[in-house]
Amino acid sequence: MRSLHENTGLLQHVAIIMDGNGRWAQKRGLERQIGHEQGSKTAEDIVRYANELGIKYVTLYAFSSENWLRPQIEIDAVMKILERYVKNDVNELIKNNIKVNAIGDLKRLPTHLRDAVTDAVKKTAHCQKQTITLALSYGAWEEMVFAVKHLVASQQGGSIKINEINEALIRDYLYTRDLPDPDLLIRTGGEIRLSNFLLLQMSYSELYFCKTLWPDFKRTDLDLALESYRARKRRFGNISSP
Repeated sequence: MRSLHENTGLLQHVAIIMDGNGRWAQKRGLERQIGHEQGSKTAEDIVRYANELGIKYVTLYAFSSENWLRPQIEIDAVMKILERYVKNDVNELIKNNIKVNAIGDLKRLPTHLRDAVTDAVKKTAHCQKQTITLALSYGAWEEMVFAVKHLVASQQGGSIKINEINEALIRDYLYTRDLPDPDLLIRTGGEIRLSNFLLLQMSYSELYFCKTLWPDFKRTDLDLALESYRARKRRFGNISSP
């Protein structure tokens, strides 16, 4: 059997829906924000491990556009955890040659978090081994509205013809224009849905769902997801070869 390190060379981009933080805390009689704290530690370790495995792109669904509907005390806790992560870990990220990227409606974020994210993006811009993308205040439908608005605005007074609007042009206006599409989506927590996450980009991604709550997700769980991925044949609408 080939090693994980060899096999993951075929896989560039893993996207993760980190679900189950609140339920993890509630099962232990703790406040939900404690689950988010533990979940952030899991995220840090999984990012490190993915870096060790040579996975070049990891996208974390850190806060969705729908998460703004949650209780304010939980929102505030998540914002503080995210700010602490991007501030405290930036030197380690640089040391490990990891670039920070952020997608979503970042204008909705508290100023202190937005500034911290912007600073981390600037400080790690030169890093090349791995790109960690934080999806913050992100929703796939909101991304499409953003793309259409900016496409239309860019063509005002221009001469673009309707038959010139194609997939490549639309991709240029997505948040993810500089990223390859995910090869693999991992969702923890037992739910089996995409929850408005990278809907266009994951048209042909392999999907892996597990019941493990995110704070309990270990390196061995990532190994299992990668094993599942390697056992699949990606045909992208074509037929498999004999």
